[in-house]
Amino acid sequence: MFVDEITLELVAGRGGNGCMAFRREKYVEMGGPFGGNGGNGGNIIFKADEGLNTLIDLRYKKIYKALNGEHGQGKGMNGANAKDLIIKVPLGTVVTDLKKNEIIADIVNKDDEVKIALGGRGGRGNMAFATHNNPAPAYCENGEPGEIKTVKVELKLLADVGLVGLPSVGKSTIISKISAAKPKIAAYPFTTLTPNLGVVKATNSRSFVVADLPGLIKGASLGEGLGDKFLKHIERTRVIAHVIDMSGLISDPYEDYNIINKELENFDKKLLDKPQIIIANKMDMPMAKENLRVFKSKVKKPIYPAVAMKGEGLDKIINALADLLDTIKKEPYDGDNKHIVYKYEQEVPFKICKEKNGFRIKGEKIEKLLKMTWFASDETYRRFSKQMKKMGIEDELRKMGAKNGDIIYILDSEFEYQE
Repeated sequence: MFVDEITLELVAGRGGNGCMAFRREKYVEMGGPFGGNGGNGGNIIFKADEGLNTLIDLRYKKIYKALNGEHGQGKGMNGANAKDLIIKVPLGTVVTDLKKNEIIADIVNKDDEVKIALGGRGGRGNMAFATHNNPAPAYCENGEPGEIKTVKVELKLLADVGLVGLPSVGKSTIISKISAAKPKIAAYPFTTLTPNLGVVKATNSRSFVVADLPGLIKGASLGEGLGDKFLKHIERTRVIAHVIDMSGLISDPYEDYNIINKELENFDKKLLDKPQIIIANKMDMPMAKENLRVFKSKVKKPIYPAVAMKGEGLDKIINALADLLDTIKKEPYDGDNKHIVYKYEQEVPFKICKEKNGFRIKGEKIEKLLKMTWFASDETYRRFSKQMKKMGIEDELRKMGAKNGDIIYILDSEFEYQE
């Protein structure tokens, strides 16, 4: 089964908690803090695998979780870092962060490894907080939570040439004749339900990859037929080879040509900027030559007659494509710009909302601080309060009219406000 789009939830590993401990050896006076740091949580990494050509391995598991870091221990022992979770994907995989609506990875080279979700930092033990003014701190940190991301994983085939055209024009026949690909071929529409890739050899030891892209009909860009699933694969191709049925038995060749180009334009206008050749197939049919003459009077692009079933004209087409590809520089895929939103957003450290009997504080920084604070002693509360004051939260609460006894909510925790 060919699977080219998956939505996944990724949960990176949480950092291990730091340890609060003190030296208690018999002959060591005032031994001081002895708690180690927690280990880092595991990252989630996408790695290119040349042996894969579909995302089917990811289809049946919607949530991927990396391991958490180990907790720190007494005697200054740090926790071990967790192993990274590596997810193998085929070349041509694009990963989009659905929350930010941004492409965060485009995996096109065999050695590509991209960290998609970062594991949390390990919490510090009380040894790490020792200072000249506070040589024996009675607090430590919890581990930092790992990143949680919902991502869309898309496979966009890496091909030099994309064969496009209406159903039953001969695309599958062409790729079967010019490469070792063996697509299903039959005398009815939509026999090809998945893209087919084939390596084509040309003269002068040249070779290139051709993709047979199925399902394009009128309205494909709007979801009709199968075209909306496979139009995206054309984005990476350097040349579009437009296959036209010149027999005219089913429909007018020029009208067919305009239908497909309109669907390409509706999907992405940049597709029409790609170099395009036209393969005039089925030239052995009775009206084909007259139809080709009329077609040439309306279309001023390179046109190559062919009879794919008999292999006639294909050698010339192969060398023409190779010559054209020699003139086109391979450019890195810059993402599907219509799905990327670039915004400048000034970071707001916190936001305070008035509630019935208190105030609710929201913000990534303060919420992370809460999650990493282990409330085990009065000293821990004092440190947390001091950090809130440094962030400006205390002054803002005072401006909003906070009084002694008001409840302060942060996530699921409640605190009592005191001047």
